[in-house]
Amino acid sequence: MTAGVSVWRAGLTCRCPRCGEGSLFDGFLKVREACAHCGLSLGEQDTGDGPAVFLIFIIGGLAVPIGIAIEIGFSVPVWVPAVVSGAFAIAATLVLLRPAKALVMALQYRYRR
Repeated sequence: MTAGVSVWRAGLTCRCPRCGEGSLFDGFLKVREACAHCGLSLGEQDTGDGPAVFLIFIIGGLAVPIGIAIEIGFSVPVWVPAVVSGAFAIAATLVLLRPAKALVMALQYRYRR
């Protein structure tokens, strides 16, 4: 990475890990073949299941206590905590999966050199 492009900035903004300018994705999770700005080959980057596993631990660790708090704190039918926790988990996954994948790619670029 060039001096000035942080791993966190490139990852959270879903930008190229080398220049920080070009878009990383071509679609929801499909990685571009190359950066349009600096030409870095992005197609060979493989994050595997890492981002999804990280999110499973983080979001699951938040969704379960939310469901338990709703169950204990409110007099609602038993299905309500499951629906609320499930909706939270799905929404959080959809919001965080792209930045998580971009962050793992930026870390791979930084430390595989």
